[in-house]
Amino acid sequence: FFMIEWLSKKFIKNYDKTNDPKVREKYGNFAGIIGIISNCVLVIIKIILGLLSGAISIIADAINNLSDMATSIITIIGFKLSSKPADDEHPFGHERIEYIMGLIISFIILFIGIELGRTSIDKIINPSPLDKTFIWITLSGLVVAIIIKIWQGLVYRKISKKIDSIALKASSQDSFNDVISTAAVLVGLILSHFVFNFNLDGYLGIAVALFILYSGISLVKSTIDPLIGVLPDQELIKKISDDILNYDGVLGIHDLVCHMYGKTRCFITLHVEVSSKEDILISHDLIDNIEKDIKLKYNVEICIHLDPIELDNEELNTARNELDIIIPSIDKRLKYHDLRMVKGFTHTNLIFDVVKPFNYEIPDGKLKELIINKVQELHKDYLCVIEVEASYIGEIS
Repeated sequence: FFMIEWLSKKFIKNYDKTNDPKVREKYGNFAGIIGIISNCVLVIIKIILGLLSGAISIIADAINNLSDMATSIITIIGFKLSSKPADDEHPFGHERIEYIMGLIISFIILFIGIELGRTSIDKIINPSPLDKTFIWITLSGLVVAIIIKIWQGLVYRKISKKIDSIALKASSQDSFNDVISTAAVLVGLILSHFVFNFNLDGYLGIAVALFILYSGISLVKSTIDPLIGVLPDQELIKKISDDILNYDGVLGIHDLVCHMYGKTRCFITLHVEVSSKEDILISHDLIDNIEKDIKLKYNVEICIHLDPIELDNEELNTARNELDIIIPSIDKRLKYHDLRMVKGFTHTNLIFDVVKPFNYEIPDGKLKELIINKVQELHKDYLCVIEVEASYIGEIS
């Protein structure tokens, strides 16, 4: 691993700036080249061993490594395409192509699992004798192949963590699946030759195929999720929220929404509450400064809506204090914001939004009724106008 670290420092300019799409591309190319070379070596070794021993499982394992070479090529192409800058047709960039490449690799893993299962069943039905002449050479060669695959998987894992790459994570999992596959072939040969005098390759192959299929399905889910859209990084959202709340003049924030278009393309919108008594130009200048500072510090695109809040309305402040008790009494996960009061001759409209978790067990209508009843226990003339919405960022503590 020292050599890998040394090579990355030598050949990848600004190797430590892993949020730079160009740097990510170079790491992806680096991993892809390692995969092509190592898998090529494995294909040659296993084809020779398969021909010497007559073991179809070893030949099948060689074909598996040949598909891994194709996967490495896909990885290089994926990183090349995902590093392209935004254009007229794709204003948010191309980084999500990396997820598509990870999905393709996952489907290749599933295909290999199905084919290995089919081949294993065929070997059980039609067992073939193995040539024992070169058994020690064959076993030694398989041990070398396992060591190479473990090294390859660890390299992929190290780089995937360094640049937070789903595609390389999938490749790493594929490598460790291959370790199990080759180890099963090795164990099968040992047991068949020295213990049972019976060919176990087919039975072990089925067990390995089931494991590979399970891993492939898990990887499909992990690559599809970011394409559909998942919760943003909770730590990042908390840091940004805390930073904004620390600005003088900021009273609160709400309606924060975060969209990720790849690992380095983040778009955030939110509302920032300020005093309604403050000069609008001063408040606008505050919002501009926050946007510039957050963009520079976190490398995100951010757009802030200014929300004026009344602070010197005694009746509104009383209502706010009461809601601070009422809302959590129903459920501590509930939040509210955008509280306004419109007074009339016969009643007063109390207008606000309530934020609930997704898949909340209480229906919106019932939730509104609970809040309204609790408010009217205190103020018969208050008419609550409530908008219920879900949080797009989860529960930030």
